[in-house]
Amino acid sequence: MTNLLLIAIPIFRETLGSILAPLRFIFAFALICQVNMANSETIDVWFGTETPRDGLSQGIYHATLNTETGKLSTAELAAQLGSPGFLALHPQQQVLYSIGRVDNVPSVTAFRIGSRSGESLERIGVQPVGDGGATHLAVDATGSILLTAQYGAGSTALFPLTEDGNVLPRQQLLKHEGGSGVVERRQDASHAHWVGYSPDNRFAFVPDLGLDQVVIYRLDDPQTPSKLSPHGFGKCPPGSGPRHMKFAPDGKRIYVLNELASSVTVFDYDSDAGTMHPLQTIAALSEQQKAGEVMNSASEIHVHPSGRFVYSANRGHDTISRFAVEESTGTLQLLGHTPIRGGFPRNFNIDPSGRWLLAAGRDSHTIAVFQVDAESGQLRYMREMIMVPYPICVLFGT
Repeated sequence: MTNLLLIAIPIFRETLGSILAPLRFIFAFALICQVNMANSETIDVWFGTETPRDGLSQGIYHATLNTETGKLSTAELAAQLGSPGFLALHPQQQVLYSIGRVDNVPSVTAFRIGSRSGESLERIGVQPVGDGGATHLAVDATGSILLTAQYGAGSTALFPLTEDGNVLPRQQLLKHEGGSGVVERRQDASHAHWVGYSPDNRFAFVPDLGLDQVVIYRLDDPQTPSKLSPHGFGKCPPGSGPRHMKFAPDGKRIYVLNELASSVTVFDYDSDAGTMHPLQTIAALSEQQKAGEVMNSASEIHVHPSGRFVYSANRGHDTISRFAVEESTGTLQLLGHTPIRGGFPRNFNIDPSGRWLLAAGRDSHTIAVFQVDAESGQLRYMREMIMVPYPICVLFGT
């Protein structure tokens, strides 16, 4: 009997070990997953859209992005609105702003974001824009004013904001005069296309496609601005058609995207004087690449949070151009192009961590996820894509 026990005990231990080993692995794997989930963050993503008659879109859509995995949730309708287009967030309040049409009137609409992030949007205020309706909008760093750019009329408008983020009637309208006339029909008149602010909130900038200029306005008070005054302009190459622009993270450079020429103009920025001095203009697409498409036009530009890379979108070629930033001068070197896996990239955005780029295919009704390599700037398609109807704006929550 003793001999049998001496033989059986090692066999039992070996069998028990073989049974427990997979269980240990499963437990460890579950623990790792639990830690990773605890370390991951989910942020809101808002989508502005076009709403053509009998089209798929009904307004503003919302999803969430897992910043650990790059996975997007299914997009859901957050608010019904006619062609909400571009969106903006209040810097302190849980308020989202949109251009669009309310009762067929071009307006600026303010929405209170639901208590559970992204659950719903409650309309709290609407103001007519006038002057043909807005193309773009932006809120200043203090949450005191909202500016809009009117493409058709060639103007910039100022709307005061209340302390709780509601939008008040238009207080100021500044007309842009003339047009460069270089590109027939596109530049016969002014076309204000985008609006934004300097990092110190002293100046506002409006790239004007028709003028081949970035119009610069001075804010009366950086702490509580309430009025704009004409200040100057930055000059882009003739016929280039400036559309959108972004500051470098250190505020020393401005990168202006030229829609008509599919190029980027780099400016030195003097923050004391509020002036722009051109350094370089570089093509986003070669002439050979342009010749392979029926049409091409640049749509959006973003600077990586590290300041090392700049990205721009090409409609027609349906790619994202990747540029490296020369550290000492801020000038750009074209690295290559990444297909967006969709059609007509009207917009894209980079999440605040700099890890993920979301590309919006307007004609394909898609949002594709790319991982950004922090060292090379390369974009890696994650085989992650969701459906959003006619997306033309991608905005991350703060």
